[in-house]
Amino acid sequence: MDRMHELVEILNRWAYEYYVLDDPSVPDREYDRLYDELKELERETGVRLPDSPTRRVGGEPVKGFERHAHIARLYSLDKAVTEDELSAFVTRVQKVAPDAEFTVEYKFDGLTVCLTYEDGAFVRATTRGNGTEGEDVTAQVLTLRSFPLSISYKGTLEVRGEAIIRLSVLAKYNEEHPDEPLKNARNAAAGAIRNLDPKITAQRRPEILFYDVNYMSESPVASQEEAMAFLRREGFKTYPYFVKCATLEEIGDAIDEIEIGRKKIDVLTDGAVVKVNSEAVRAEMGYTDKFPRWAIAYKFEAEEAEATVQEVRWQVGRTGKLTPLAVITPVELAGATVRRATLNNYGDLTRKDVKVGSRVLVRRSNEVIPEILGAVSHTEGSLPVQKPVLCPYCGAPVTEVGANLFCSNRACPPRIVQKLTHYCSKNAADVEGMSEATLQLLYEKRGVKRFSDLYALTEESFKGLEGFKDKKISNLLNAIRKSKDMPLERFLYAIGIEGIGRVAARDLAAFGSVEAVSRLTAEELVAMENIGEITAKAIVSYFADEENIAELGRLRAAGVSPTVRAKVQTGRFAGEFVVLTGSLASMSRPEAQKRIEALGGTAQSSVTAKTTLVVAGESAGSKLKKAQEKGIRVISEAEFLAMLEE
Repeated sequence: MDRMHELVEILNRWAYEYYVLDDPSVPDREYDRLYDELKELERETGVRLPDSPTRRVGGEPVKGFERHAHIARLYSLDKAVTEDELSAFVTRVQKVAPDAEFTVEYKFDGLTVCLTYEDGAFVRATTRGNGTEGEDVTAQVLTLRSFPLSISYKGTLEVRGEAIIRLSVLAKYNEEHPDEPLKNARNAAAGAIRNLDPKITAQRRPEILFYDVNYMSESPVASQEEAMAFLRREGFKTYPYFVKCATLEEIGDAIDEIEIGRKKIDVLTDGAVVKVNSEAVRAEMGYTDKFPRWAIAYKFEAEEAEATVQEVRWQVGRTGKLTPLAVITPVELAGATVRRATLNNYGDLTRKDVKVGSRVLVRRSNEVIPEILGAVSHTEGSLPVQKPVLCPYCGAPVTEVGANLFCSNRACPPRIVQKLTHYCSKNAADVEGMSEATLQLLYEKRGVKRFSDLYALTEESFKGLEGFKDKKISNLLNAIRKSKDMPLERFLYAIGIEGIGRVAARDLAAFGSVEAVSRLTAEELVAMENIGEITAKAIVSYFADEENIAELGRLRAAGVSPTVRAKVQTGRFAGEFVVLTGSLASMSRPEAQKRIEALGGTAQSSVTAKTTLVVAGESAGSKLKKAQEKGIRVISEAEFLAMLEE
């Protein structure tokens, strides 16, 4: 038995070096020699130790997968596909913990699995399933070598990872099986783990990359950083990229690094995962009925290609911000030929090391302007981009705020045209057919400078302008008239308050009118879930500006009347401003909000001075605490259901 223990220890150490560290210390023949010796000893004695590597050989096919409940629920992740959504997530976190630290990791595209250990020994592997229970795939996972069969931790433990098949392994498998090739790495991994025959699992050579401690019965980890250190220390295979961030900008930098780096690695990825580092902050934030509030997956749904930067020009946006625009060698992306790509600001340009003559990675998705993710390589002739000191359009001095440059002239022509273009865009006033080129022409030839000027346009305004025939003029005027009745949330987005994206505009629209929003204080605004201090100040400043007040008056006089959904005035929740916190077992949060509003109430996203009632579900977090501090009435889910039945 002593020799068996010795062989198991040696073989497991060598396997860890080979499969986890990718750094073997002995040739394969030496491993095979000791492995054969162990097998012979097991045959002679009839004994096989719990952590023997011979347990990893695929056994006979199983008849079916049994269901097994996880000790702690495995939540899925909420998703963000825009910077606005990512910014809203960071704002929500910082409302709870202003100094919160975040972690950013690769999001691998495979099959989520959960491994359970008792008293230091591996006992079970299951798929995520519905999050509460999954399929028992122990026989299949035992064929993998990227996790330990025994660990030093002696409590009950659940660890979470992603079963993947490396792209090179997939390519080799398809070469060897031309008659039955596997379509892609994600389906191949899922099919390997969920195959009833463990021998087929072993044949496809999946592995698991671990990224989370799901449950610990004793001495739980206090942060994501500690969790990753624990996994590595115990011999679980993890991916080396792991970055801590303190700001939205740092998170964006890390995501850009991942997006560039994923092109060079041997694993299929579809995004980045951003998490709050501290377990204490996570506990305070809690969960929705589907997702943890403290984590989000930033999904990459874009096409990318390499191009050479030929020139960098500076554009002036509606806020006066100067944005570098790169003229690049033509590339095909998302069904279009791309010749220009943008960067966020001068700081972004220098951080990404973009120079004229550089090869860069370009991304385009969902009709969004293509952007440069970073430099791939330089040539001897690559030249740094010079920082402008004067506006390239009007010659006004350029001011520098953080990493951004701004034209100091509010009447700068491209700034005015960009404000008009934003107002007419699809997610704003949605004036169909009113392009930037048309607005440029109207500005130059007809003096259109304000939003309200659009509503004074007539057929005569277009007469004599090249390319405008009767039908086109009629369509444009009809689109302008139609925009007078736009939804309030789109109007609040259209007028271009700095920092107000579509998410924040939707939240502000809940106050019912432009006038109600204009009366909000900075304190009331900051109390909202998706608005931070800088944006709150921008909103207050906007409604304090005499020109903005005059323009809102001109829009009202022109008949622009932002609409809100008719509110039910009677019902059990009439007059109540209700906040839902924690998860409800009986229904989803959107359903609960609809039922509140159907009975006359107003569903709020966060606790404010107007809040009159808080419904606290399971794992209620900071909103419950805030309500209690303010003395706001709090009810349980059972009491909430009783009110719905009344």
